[in-house]
Amino acid sequence: MKYSSLLPKTKKQEFKEDLSTNAKLLTKGGFIDQLMAGSWTLLPLGLRVVENIKNIIREELNATGAQELLMPLLHPKEIWDTTGRWSNPDVKQIMYQFKDIHNREFGLSFTHEEIMMNLLGKHVDSYKDLPAKLYHFSTKFRNEPRAKSGILRAREFMMKDLYSAHTSEDDMNKYYNLVKDAYVKIFKRMGLDVKVVEASGGVFTDKHSHEFQVLTDVGEDTVFYCDCKENICDCSFAQNKEIFKGKSGDKCPDCDDCTVKESRAIEVGNIFPLGTKYSKDQKVFYKDKDGSEREIWFASYGIGPTRVMGAIAEVYNDENGLIWPESVAPYKAHLISFSEDKKAEGIYKKLEGTGMEVLYDDRDAQAGEALATADLLGIPYRLIVSQKSGDKIEVKKRSEKEVKLMEYEELLKLL
Repeated sequence: MKYSSLLPKTKKQEFKEDLSTNAKLLTKGGFIDQLMAGSWTLLPLGLRVVENIKNIIREELNATGAQELLMPLLHPKEIWDTTGRWSNPDVKQIMYQFKDIHNREFGLSFTHEEIMMNLLGKHVDSYKDLPAKLYHFSTKFRNEPRAKSGILRAREFMMKDLYSAHTSEDDMNKYYNLVKDAYVKIFKRMGLDVKVVEASGGVFTDKHSHEFQVLTDVGEDTVFYCDCKENICDCSFAQNKEIFKGKSGDKCPDCDDCTVKESRAIEVGNIFPLGTKYSKDQKVFYKDKDGSEREIWFASYGIGPTRVMGAIAEVYNDENGLIWPESVAPYKAHLISFSEDKKAEGIYKKLEGTGMEVLYDDRDAQAGEALATADLLGIPYRLIVSQKSGDKIEVKKRSEKEVKLMEYEELLKLL
């Protein structure tokens, strides 16, 4: 992609509001644009990042045997009435509910448990049809009382929902733990070191769930976890503030060697063992080998790709801009020309010919402006062609200070 054709360009504006780091950097870099509080447009650069995040999620979920589909966002009141959640005060606080011109009541999706169970009721007959593992990427709407922190807490956002249906609690738990491990892999591939934190089930279930939290001072959540000492223990104890009964510095309840530490954190994913509640409430059953009707065991698993982008922006940045991990970056390399000849154009075409994703700053811009743009956008590798570099290319990794001169073939091997 040539930068001259990219819409929009970076912005130099200063923000009046006390915005979060992700909101400032993603807006200035041209990754997102705010329509109103809690509502953001994913601009071309931002969409590329989110698509890379989605593809990582997709690959790891497919490896668990899950299949992708797409469910509606507009839901009739009647389906939500089957579980009683339409009139649940906690649900009514966050779900957009309204009437159409025929006075029928509808809601905008903030989750899809009822819709998925309704779907299973149409297509699952016997134990031979289970387990079922289905997921989708879709927009979610939540009436946040105070949308803030950029795209970390929005009223409209992208979400990945995975749902699994099983013949037994044991089978549900096996897959639940498989997805738990898959989530850790997903976030590791994105450059995020997560804590798997025990949490309440909220409006989804009365059972404890698990959150995937990135420890950072700018996080909105508070978590307590075992301050494991190196070579002493590998305790995985972690709970969020809602369920933890102690305080920082207490002895860890799961081991004798360590204490509990408190930290702020950003939640980037969650998983819920829902049990048989939805099967019972919606009267969706399967027939076992004897032909008897049995309840379906159900679980749900969420990751917000747009929220993940915001979390990565909060964690990976410096005073000059973003520093994208290679796995999610919008482009692999950022090519800049400070030479009047066509050498940079030739390198751009050769790299693109190999399938490399390159952003080529082809503007007639001052050196300071071009370099500042590269730092702000945070693309992993900056490539400079100039009279000074001669027949070689100046290569600098965004996360490092060292600059190297490389031949084209050497560069290609690096990338």
